[in-house]
Amino acid sequence: MGSLAYREDLEEEKNSAFTWELEANSRDYNSQFKEKSFLCWQRRKHKSNVIHTAKYNVFSFLPLNLYEQFHRVSNLYFLFIIILQGLPEISTLPWFTLFVPLICLLVIRATRDLVDDIGRHRSDRIINNRPCQTLVGKSFLWRKWEDLYVGDVVCLHKDNIVPADLLLLASTEPSSLCYVETADIDGETNLKFRQAPPVTHHELTSIRKMASFQGKVVCEEPNSRLHHFVGCLEWNGRKHPLDIGNVLLRGCKVRNTDTCYGLVIYAGFDTKIMRNCGKIHLKRSRIDRLLNRLVALVRRPRPPPSSSGPPFPSCAKIFLSLVLISVALSLGFWSKVKEFKAKHHYVSPRHVQSVAAETFLTFWGFFILLSVMVPMAMFIMVEFIYLGNSMFINWDVHMYYAPQDVPAKARSTSLNDQLGQVGYVFSDKTGTLTQNVMTFKKCCIAGIVYGPDDEEEAPCKGNPYLWNKFADGKFPYRNAELLRAVRGRTDEAVREFWRLLAICHTVMVQEKDPDQPVYQAASPDEEALVTAARNFGYVFVARTQDSITVMELGDKRVYQVLAMMDFNSMRKRMSVLVRNPEGAIYLYTKGADVVIFERLSKKGMTEWTTEEALASFAEETLRTLCLAYKRVDEDTYEEWRQRHREASLRLQNRAHALHQVYEEMEKGLQLLGATAIEDRLQDGVCDTIQCLKQGNIKVWVLTGDKQETAVNIGFACQLLSENMLILEEKEITRILEAYWGSNDGLLAGQGLLQSRFLQQTKVAMIINGEFLDQLLLSLRKEPRALVRDEDVDVDVDVEEAWQERGERTTDFLRAQRVSLMWRTLGIQLRGTGLGPRVKDSGARDGPEVRRERAFVELAARCQAVICCRVTPKQKALIVALVKKYQRAVTLAIGDGANDVNMIKTADVGVGLAGPESMQAVQNSDYALAQFCFLKRLLLVHGRWSYVRVCKFLRYFVYKTLASMMAQVWFAFYSGFTAQPLYEGWFLALFNLLFSTLPVLYIGLFEQDVSAERSLELPQLYIAGQKDELFNYWVFLQALAHGTATSLVNFFVTLWVSHDSAGPTSFSDYQSFSVVVALSSLLSITMEAILIIKYWTVLSVLAIFLSFCFYVVVTWGCQSFWLFQISPENFPFLYADRNVLSHPSILLVILLNVSLNTLPTLALRVIYQALEKPRPKEVEEAPSEDITAVEPAPYLRRESRRRRSSYAFSHREGYAELITQGTILRRAPGVDNDMLMGQIIPCHEELSPSIQESPRCSRKMSLLGKTGHQHRGKVSSRDGGRAARRPQIPSDPRLPAGAGGPGRPRRRCGGSGRSHGGRGGGRRGRRGSPAPPAARGRGGQGVPRGVTARARGGRSGARGGGAAPPRPPTPEEQ
Repeated sequence: MGSLAYREDLEEEKNSAFTWELEANSRDYNSQFKEKSFLCWQRRKHKSNVIHTAKYNVFSFLPLNLYEQFHRVSNLYFLFIIILQGLPEISTLPWFTLFVPLICLLVIRATRDLVDDIGRHRSDRIINNRPCQTLVGKSFLWRKWEDLYVGDVVCLHKDNIVPADLLLLASTEPSSLCYVETADIDGETNLKFRQAPPVTHHELTSIRKMASFQGKVVCEEPNSRLHHFVGCLEWNGRKHPLDIGNVLLRGCKVRNTDTCYGLVIYAGFDTKIMRNCGKIHLKRSRIDRLLNRLVALVRRPRPPPSSSGPPFPSCAKIFLSLVLISVALSLGFWSKVKEFKAKHHYVSPRHVQSVAAETFLTFWGFFILLSVMVPMAMFIMVEFIYLGNSMFINWDVHMYYAPQDVPAKARSTSLNDQLGQVGYVFSDKTGTLTQNVMTFKKCCIAGIVYGPDDEEEAPCKGNPYLWNKFADGKFPYRNAELLRAVRGRTDEAVREFWRLLAICHTVMVQEKDPDQPVYQAASPDEEALVTAARNFGYVFVARTQDSITVMELGDKRVYQVLAMMDFNSMRKRMSVLVRNPEGAIYLYTKGADVVIFERLSKKGMTEWTTEEALASFAEETLRTLCLAYKRVDEDTYEEWRQRHREASLRLQNRAHALHQVYEEMEKGLQLLGATAIEDRLQDGVCDTIQCLKQGNIKVWVLTGDKQETAVNIGFACQLLSENMLILEEKEITRILEAYWGSNDGLLAGQGLLQSRFLQQTKVAMIINGEFLDQLLLSLRKEPRALVRDEDVDVDVDVEEAWQERGERTTDFLRAQRVSLMWRTLGIQLRGTGLGPRVKDSGARDGPEVRRERAFVELAARCQAVICCRVTPKQKALIVALVKKYQRAVTLAIGDGANDVNMIKTADVGVGLAGPESMQAVQNSDYALAQFCFLKRLLLVHGRWSYVRVCKFLRYFVYKTLASMMAQVWFAFYSGFTAQPLYEGWFLALFNLLFSTLPVLYIGLFEQDVSAERSLELPQLYIAGQKDELFNYWVFLQALAHGTATSLVNFFVTLWVSHDSAGPTSFSDYQSFSVVVALSSLLSITMEAILIIKYWTVLSVLAIFLSFCFYVVVTWGCQSFWLFQISPENFPFLYADRNVLSHPSILLVILLNVSLNTLPTLALRVIYQALEKPRPKEVEEAPSEDITAVEPAPYLRRESRRRRSSYAFSHREGYAELITQGTILRRAPGVDNDMLMGQIIPCHEELSPSIQESPRCSRKMSLLGKTGHQHRGKVSSRDGGRAARRPQIPSDPRLPAGAGGPGRPRRRCGGSGRSHGGRGGGRRGRRGSPAPPAARGRGGQGVPRGVTARARGGRSGARGGGAAPPRPPTPEEQ
């Protein structure tokens, strides 16, 4: 997106060239291709299949880790000081006082990095050592993944993971189809089908032929486009086209396919999923970066827009402060040295150098002496604090998930405080928010709602389906009243309802056990509906090319399939035209309420009550489908069949013509009812999201799934609400066009959007990947000189979605319009409050940066953002945009390989440990088992860690200044000779031992509130987002506090000891040093006592042991024994004993401590009394009626009473496979010894799935109550007794297009229809030899084809089977 992705896009365009060449079963041929590596060196162009995600190896660990360590400014500073200490002319402290702590710090950090990298090596080893069967000679042998190379032929079985990007050569399924699950790539668990090229399907029928296969593949260079591939297969002098429908991507799982064979095209890091994984980024927390800026002179970046108060100006940092202080003291030495030499002539012989030279050396002496103000111990203790807080996360039993035996794990130990500052959470949907489990929850038949029986009120708690031998014992839905109505066979509506569910679908059945059919569906929704019909006695048992067999309450009935009108994202419905055994023709239709209600023949009580039921289903966030049917007479059918045949034979606009023919048939329907399916969320998702929102954390959902499903989940998890104004693509375009076309959008310096709209209404944004690319990449994809026309029509004709590629000229015009709009918007929004707050940014920033900033600012003002149909790279780029322009801490959470790039890009990455994939966990900073644990990770552990680290740093800065600034004051009384005030061992051990335990306790165990209170008050989290506890102002306060303490300790002691002599005097150097040292130690200990809020036995023990360490070490260092050994290193003989033996001196120490403690305590009490309580920053509920706000004409939506809860994860393309028989017959000529001899007899139940479809806008049902006084309430009979309801005639003859005169018009709020989705099953040109299964978008799924009783004969006028077969073009994929 914009400037962030420009280089990547150029690389993608470069990789589109057809320069990748390989030959099957010929490693010698493939190894001849070389590419330039470095200078004159060359390496193999085709990479091996070895994966290395670790950062280090045996040889690179030491140099690379040292480079990373000294990339920190603080470590460079310490190294510089150690070098200076090694020079005897300027050394004022022993060299080991900093060298030993620096070595300890480097070892600790290197050990941590080594442990993390060992885990990556272990993960790489597990993946690289996975077994697979590779063709060696004339047989398949087991080899490791790492031994695969480009050109190898591999054999895969059911439930195997694809080891590399493969060209599918053949399979045991009909027409060499192969079904894969791509949950690890795009987050979808529904099945997708891939098909081998026809030439390999027919020719490679034995292992011998596989071994002699010498085909050559020429294709595009490796790239990251998951849904795009173009190449050709050259074999036997002919070229055969290849596309993404022929490729199995690395990371896919083979499902419902016994055996398949593939040719390795891309291996290792050349595979598409690895190209999307991104690089490992060195992550550092905000506080870590702040500390490095404090150590050296670095300009502070502009504060984030969300920060409160004016930006604090750039101030002197520690390094600059030390330099200035050293310069000032050196100048004092310069001015005093001559006078000093005149008065003290006996010192003159020692000054053999010039004054300038001595001043220069004195400057470095002071610099070394004051270097202790940048305490090495602070960095060492920070590492222990990070490690301790990480262990607390690992030990938290509240984040342990017992069903999978998965505890929480902190895989990174340096980002704990960052968990307390998160402003944005980017979450995947499938497997992260949901469980991938679809259950039949409720249904409405003829206006009566049948919900699940209450277990307590159920008449019998046994299995109510024992009478049905076909029933699925795991089916959870129970309703005794509905079961009685079904078995009574008196209600025509009930019979047609279940008959429709058993007929109108594309599910396949495995004929293993005649009494227990096994259904295989590409969509979990369809499987749930067909299973429900099965349990209620309408059992789908078999399918052929032109018939479907249903066991209806024990009676076997065979229906002739006349046509299948397939589902797609534009139609939002599926229809089946069948002839029943009695000869009558019926049309059965199921789809979204917004399209079914438009096609009803009448609007009566049943329709009104059904709509009320749909509204209640929507409130429960259930996924709904409406069911309708009609009877078709023979004459009407014959006329329609002829028109359908003509439309299917058209060479141009075939898809549009077929759509119109379908529209003619799907009119005059009679409503049967509706179904409600629950897409189960993970436990605690709703509560977690609400707590995060109360803590001012914005949650964005980034998913590869379709828009309807994502929006439904958004409502289910309460990320979206009914009183939100949802901005979709068309609304966003209207908003931006309003700014583009008018300059009157200013209201007293505030933008129209900000002042009249966003501040009064809860707003959510829903976009998809295509729209995102058009907004942020359009200028790069078109010549800028062509963008001139400002009068391009705003509305795009909805019919363009049905046009062929050559006729879709309006796409380019729309891209031009959006491009020009954004170019202008970047300037206008700066004045309206939505733009950047940087002076002259328009002059410096390019159009890409202005568009990026405007988009992020607009999205940041929304309460929720859902991005649908986004690729892994787009997820990462969205995160990068927010990091770049909002400067907020970002957290990404996901469970699949498609989330790895996003997890690596975010400041904090959280991986969910799924049942199968662990790639997200292996690349994450923190591992959790459930999304709900994120609440405790952030609000408890994250906030605690932030509070602890901030309090630790403030206290450490204070205690360092309080003790070490006395050395500066002492320089004024020591002739600026850089003589240390304290004993050398006190300086060396002060931060490491004497004051360590209290500050370590603060960093590890301090709590301002309990964990329960933290979860009850999420608003406490806001302090971390605003950097309130440690920033430049807090740092200056600590500096001032520490300086004041040092002034009191030094000058009060100096004033009391002035002109004193005698045994009780402490005016000598050693006694004065001891008094100041003790005063400093006691003062900082009292400060620790005042700031600790969480008192335990450990806190008391820490303070007591600190004093004990001081007493023991001081007694040892000042002992006569050590003085005899080395008088120079232990000169303070019995100094403390002499001082502490006089009560008057103890009173001086008490006076110093009192003067430091009492005023500070008084000021804090007064501040707490005068401080105004923080207003609750709780999200205010906007007006219930969003239309009452009247934000702007271009934002107004039509009023609606309910939203559509339609969310069906079905896809087009497989009805055509069924009606043409491609999926129903065995591949001809296949050698059973080859294809069947290696079948692994295991079966795994399909995981629920979410559908992949082109983008489309969510339509709203607008059937309101106004003006219909005769409507009644929904008769909701959840397990109760049924009332009388209107019966549907058994032989309806409904006129096409008959709609009630008083029927309100149904419209959709927002975009109306999708403009960007292309029909994947679009027909094309003549003369293409590929089988029909090759049509459809790459990535579309269909269940496993099972050998059925294929029949010859006519196939009728079937919707998917009338067009001549052809291979798909890359654009259609």
